[in-house]
Amino acid sequence: MPIRPLWGEGKVRARDPHSEVLHRGSWADSSITLDHRRWGCGEAELRWTAPRHVIVLTEKGRTSRTHVRAEGSGVYDGEDRPGALTFVPAGAERWGAYREADLIYCALWIDPAVQIPGCERLSQLPTMVNGRDTVIATLLSSLCAEVAAGVRPDSAYIEHLVALAAMRMVSFDTNPKPVSRHAPLNRRLLERVNEFIEAHMDADISLTDLAALANMPVDTFARRFKAAMGRAPYAHVIERRIARAETLLATTDTPIGHLALALGFSSQSHFTSAFRRLKGMTPKAYRSQFFPES
Repeated sequence: MPIRPLWGEGKVRARDPHSEVLHRGSWADSSITLDHRRWGCGEAELRWTAPRHVIVLTEKGRTSRTHVRAEGSGVYDGEDRPGALTFVPAGAERWGAYREADLIYCALWIDPAVQIPGCERLSQLPTMVNGRDTVIATLLSSLCAEVAAGVRPDSAYIEHLVALAAMRMVSFDTNPKPVSRHAPLNRRLLERVNEFIEAHMDADISLTDLAALANMPVDTFARRFKAAMGRAPYAHVIERRIARAETLLATTDTPIGHLALALGFSSQSHFTSAFRRLKGMTPKAYRSQFFPES
């Protein structure tokens, strides 16, 4: 079975290769893709260039040896183990050799054209192989667990996750650029955003959609929104959905599964998890306060 990466082109030579896709998902018009798979070989060598940035987390397994060079310079020579984190910017050529590999990993592929805070700096970063960062590792592991459980997070959630991961990657840079300060969004724009959320509650609301309302770049909008509201746009969308859920649970007998979909959640379990996190109880328990017989 071929062991070629999901994106890009180059040459791969391998002995006893095997590759199995465990889960896959894409968001924001396929500009963000998650590839969760098992990958292994007796030996493999590849020379590869991809048009997308990729952040890779080794979840399980090992190699007896991993040797990677990028843009002709030595980067890493050692072993691959759980928790290892790799970043390769779009367009960077990498050469890799692997021995006795049996890994389960998740790769987050990011289109350089995507307008998400932090991502504009990724092209300027060097390749990192088998580094460590508990924050990014936790983000990717949680996303894989949700997708494996049948939950499909909406685009705003994914964009927020990518922004956090990208900003974390940028923070490793030894020559960071100064970050400009932005004034909070004004009341008129906040009202427009809330009106849009209320009118599209059952849709997959993305950060790009919200930034377009203010006619701003996504990163500028996100910073100005947070300055005004004290929380990220994604968190605000979830709070608005839960506020609507409170009203519907208290005034209707619509099945909770139907409410979940009508409120833009990917599943009843996703809705229940978000409701419990914000309200400290399940939707069913909340409804029972108004309809004890339910």
